[in-house]
Formats: sequence, C-alpha cells, structure tokens
Amino acid sequence: MILAYLQNQRPAEGEGAAEETTGLPEQATQAARETYGPIRELFGSTQALYDRTLGVLTSPEFLGRVLASLLVVLMLVVVYRVITRSIPRILRWRRRDDDTWDNEMIARVKRQDTAITLIRNALRYIVFVVAVLVVASVFTQNLLPAATGATVLAAVIGFGAQSFLRDIIAGFSIIFEGQYAVGDFIEVQPQASAGIVEELGLRMTKIRTLSGELVFIPNGSVIGITNYVSGQQRYTIEVQLRDRDAADRVTHSLEESAELFVTPPHLVDYHEEEDGRVRLHISAGVLPSMSWLVEENLTGRLKAASGEESLASEPMVYKVDQANLRRIRDLLPQDQRGLAR
Repeated sequence: MILAYLQNQRPAEGEGAAEETTGLPEQATQAARETYGPIRELFGSTQALYDRTLGVLTSPEFLGRVLASLLVVLMLVVVYRVITRSIPRILRWRRRDDDTWDNEMIARVKRQDTAITLIRNALRYIVFVVAVLVVASVFTQNLLPAATGATVLAAVIGFGAQSFLRDIIAGFSIIFEGQYAVGDFIEVQPQASAGIVEELGLRMTKIRTLSGELVFIPNGSVIGITNYVSGQQRYTIEVQLRDRDAADRVTHSLEESAELFVTPPHLVDYHEEEDGRVRLHISAGVLPSMSWLVEENLTGRLKAASGEESLASEPMVYKVDQANLRRIRDLLPQDQRGLAR
C-alpha cells in the first residue's frame, strides 16, 4: 500500500515542476517589458526634442534672424575699423614734422596718443555691448526685454567679476586724474615694473620695458606710480682734481661710451681754484632704471681717466631737479634765499 501511494504522488510532483519551469520565461518577458518601457519613452522624448530643435534651426524665420544678426555684427565691425583708423588721423592732423619738440609739444603729443588708445579701448567695449543687445533684440523681436535681460545678466556677472569692475573704476581714476599718459616712463608698484606706457585702457595698462618685454598690468592692482615726466634721471657729478692736466683727461673721457645715455655726459662748469685745483661739474641723463650707469660706470671711468693720485676727493654724485630747486627757493623767505644758493 505504501508503494502504491508513492507511485501515485510522483506524477503530481512532476506536473508542479513542469508548471514552475513553464512560468519562468513569462516572468522574464514581463520584467523585460517593464524595463524597456521607460527606456523607450526616454528615447522617444529625446527624438521628439531633436526633431523640434532641428525644425526650429532649419526654419526660414530662424535662418533669417541669424543672417540679420551676422549682418549687424559685420556692420559694427566695419564701423569699429573705420573709426579706429580715422581717430589717429583726426587727432594728429595738426602735427607737423617740422614742429619744435619742446616740453609743451611733447605733452600735447602724449595727450593725443593717450586719447587715441583710450577711445579705441572704450569703443571696443561699446561695440561689444551694442552687438549683444541688437542680436538679442533680433531674436526676441523686442529691445526692452533684451535690454532688461542684459541688465540682469550684467548684474549677475558683476557679483562674480568684482576684480574686473575694480580695474575699470581704477582706470577711470588714472585717466581723469592724469596720473600718466602714453609715452611716459613710469615705475609701477608693487609689480616693480618700469618702462614706457604703450597703451592706457580702461581695464589694463601695457608697459614696454627696456629689454623689450610687454607687461600687462591691471589698473586695479596698481598701488603706487612713479612718473618720470622728463623720461630720464639727470645726475650731476662733481669732481675735484689737483691739476689741470687731470682735468683735461677727464674732459676727453666724457665722449667714451655715450650711446647708452639719454643725455650724454658733458661739462657744465669748469672752475680753477687759486691753489691750482680744478673743480668740474658734469651732467648726464639716463633712463630711470639705469642709474648704475652714472653711479658706477661713469664715476669709475672718471677716476680711471684722472688717476687716483690726481683726485682731491671722491667724485660726488647727486640728483637734483633744477626746476624744483628754484621752486623751493621761491618759497623761502626773502632773507633766506641767498643762503640757499
């Protein structure tokens, strides 16, 4: 009886296993359908977005706006080129080659060159802003929303571009206060850069050093400026000699290696004392960053030309602006002016 019962149960177990095996493919198919559904919807929405974008980009209306924007930008570029090339001719038309280059003429030329570079720099920003507003108005068909959007965008960018705004404000201060101009020889701190100003812009100043490098200095980073208005430092060397022959040798040595000087060394005063000593006053001008040319090179050559035994004392080098010295003397009381001479 037990064997008969077991034989009757085996077919039932086989039928359950067959049913379980038959249900696995159906479950896998259902899971695949559930997974593929969202993916198909995602690809479908992406394809629809691509089709709509392609339709907008290839529509005649959009292509017409793009063409109009390109024409506007091209016109602005042409206007910018014409104005930037016309400004130097307008500002320099009164400058003649036979003009006497005195201090007043040099100052006027520097003001003209500064105005030219400033107008070019400012015009570049103006053309860019106008181009952005016009292109935005072409696509929005209304200038007011474009201007409003540009204002909001400028405000947002302003929070992240504080250094840019600081440079612009500092540039206005430099220009309106006349701290320096194109063509001036300046020394900038804390960068310790010295050279001739090639371009003065609203945001940046370009300086050409003596060795030829072009230094870009943001206006907002400038802490101090030394402006050598005359473009050189004038030195006076006083040499006291024991005899006239030594003075002649020193005078003839001044013509050696004069090409490095802005103002070559030359004799200013020759005074012979009663005891036979000779006092020489020699003047020379060098670029502000080449003071060693006078303090070391020139004094060494003067000592070598005279001879150590002919020197009554060490050469004395001093740097005094005679115009400022006269101005200081004029400020002194009348009874003290004679003592200061």
